[in-house]
This record gives sequence, structure tokens and C-alpha cells, in this order.
Amino acid sequence: MLNEDIYIREDEAVKSALKKLDRTGCRVLLVVDRERYLLGTITDGDIRRYILKGNALEDIIRDVYNKTPIYMHKNDFSLAAARERLIKEEIELLPIVDEKRQIIDFITWNQAFADGERSAGVPSKALDLPVVIMAGGKGSRLEPFSKIFPKPLIPIGDKPIIEIIIDEFRKQGISEYYVTVNYKGEMVKSYFDNIEKDYTIRYVWEEGYFGTAGSVKLVEDEIRDTFIVSNCDVIVKANLGEVLKLHREKKASMTILSSIQHHKIPYGVVKFKEGGEITEILEKPEYTFIINTGVYILQKSALRHMPQKTPFDMTDLIKTLIDKGEKVITYPVNENDYMDIGQWEEYKKTVEHFQKLGAL
Repeated sequence: MLNEDIYIREDEAVKSALKKLDRTGCRVLLVVDRERYLLGTITDGDIRRYILKGNALEDIIRDVYNKTPIYMHKNDFSLAAARERLIKEEIELLPIVDEKRQIIDFITWNQAFADGERSAGVPSKALDLPVVIMAGGKGSRLEPFSKIFPKPLIPIGDKPIIEIIIDEFRKQGISEYYVTVNYKGEMVKSYFDNIEKDYTIRYVWEEGYFGTAGSVKLVEDEIRDTFIVSNCDVIVKANLGEVLKLHREKKASMTILSSIQHHKIPYGVVKFKEGGEITEILEKPEYTFIINTGVYILQKSALRHMPQKTPFDMTDLIKTLIDKGEKVITYPVNENDYMDIGQWEEYKKTVEHFQKLGAL
């Protein structure tokens, strides 16, 4: 039976499309009419571009989706032909239609290459830029574990958080890492000194606690023009090649990877005017926010606005760059493409997520 969430009508809201993308774990939906005739496709990229133009999530997708979709007729279908089409078109899902363009099935990239002939996912060019991972904090939100282990070494399955973060970057070909360390930093270094790895790590030792951005200043003399900064307790799944392309096209000083989050209030929300007279009760309303994930692309020139060896948060840097007239942009990802491991409830969700993927 086909997953019904893969289908969407053109009169549904952008917000609805985002939720379906989350539920399916896919990056594309098939836009259909009542009889399930193929009208087009909508991807997370289509939605991202729409949002970045200042449009609302409550808008319907009629003006968002691609009306010239790539598909295959059922009479032409074979696994080999589908694989060839997926690779040639660099798409993640291929609908199979009949003579009237009614969808009878579809095949995803992962299904087509389930035998491991090709790596899962559309391949991307290896990225040649370094990643700075800020791993010097005390991890107070994860006490009492962090009283014994530094937060970067708290395990998810048989690997610590920081190694899983690096594994995600390695999937995109990044091989150069700087790790800023302080609290129990010797344990972090000892761990990586005793495992096999196909990447390089340089350690930057903080002499104090310099906030959520201050330690990045310490690598100013080491890095090239463009680099990535990541907290040591978040995983963001994004095509970094696309993020970097947008960063350069916009000539940005900083690009913030953000995440679209949906939150439903489990109560009736009371609205009232002066004197306490109720004007409206919203029953269990849902709100959508775009939040900062803690992963950034930065230009080296941005660091000149930071003080030396002084507590300085990333919010301070963002505000300073904006006040100086530097361009700060965002690249939003969907809700399920962001995992925050830095607090217990989110840590448990992340462990469950990897268990479902069979990665633990």
C-alpha cells in the first residue's frame, strides 16, 4: 500500500506540505487531483525558496510546486531504467504513471539502490572547507552525565555525539575539523587519538569559557575564507553544497541554518481586551516558527568584529554583523532534518530516531 502522505492536493497549505515531508521522511511530494492524476511535484527546496521570498506558510501550494514533473510510463518501467533516470535527473523520487498520467506507483532513490550499488541519496560534490565544532562547554543541560563525561562524548548507540556529527559532515566529503575544547577536553582528545579515522582534527584549547561564539575567534589565524561552525550537540541534515551556493550568491557574511518547527499548544488560548473581557478562545492552536539550529557558514572576515578571549555569544556576533551592515541570511531545513541532543528529552528523541533508521 502506498504511503498516502506522499500525495498532496494543490489547494493545501505550504505548512501542510512541510508536515507531510516530515512524516514521509522524503524530500518530495506528488501533487495530484482527486483522481490521483499527476499535476506536479513539490520539494523541500521549492518550499525553501518560496519562504525566502517572504511568503507565508499559510499560503496554498498552487504557486509553489513544479508543474512539469519528471515521471516514467508504466510500459517503460524497469529497475535499470528507473535507476538510470534517477541518476540522470538527480531526483529522489520517480512517479510511475499510466497512459492518462494517473499515478500507479513510485520508486525512491533508496528503493532503487537498496542493494547498495550506489550510496543512498543523490550524490554531491565533496566540499573543501573546514568545520569548527565548539566542544568546550560544560553541558549543564545534560547533567548528571556531563558531570562525568564531557558533553561531546555522551553516547548515541556505540558512538559519541561529536563523532556522529562529524560522520554527517563526512558524508559530504569534509575532512578538516577544528575542535575547540575546555571542560574535560583531554578526554575528547584521548577518544579521537584512539580511533581509526579518515579525517584530520586540530584542537583549539580555550583558556576560559568564552560563550557560544568566543572560541571561534581562536581559529582566526588557522582557517581560510569560508568555514562552517557547529555546536557539539546538534545534527542538521542539509545539502551543504546548496547552502554554500546560496551563501556565495548572496555574498553573505554569515548563513544561519535554521529549522521550521511546528508546536501545538495543548490548551485553549484565551484572548481578551482591557478589563478582562474575552474576545476569542483558540482551541489548541498550532504555531510555526523558524529557529536557529546552531550550525553556521561564516566568512573569516566576520571574525574581525569579535573581541579576543572575551565571552561572546553567537547572538552577539549576529547582532554585530547586522549593525555593521554585513549580510546575514538563513537557510531553513524541515523539522525532522534537525536534531538537538543538548537536553534530555531531545536526546531521547534522537536516540529513537537513529534506532528507527537502524543506525544503532
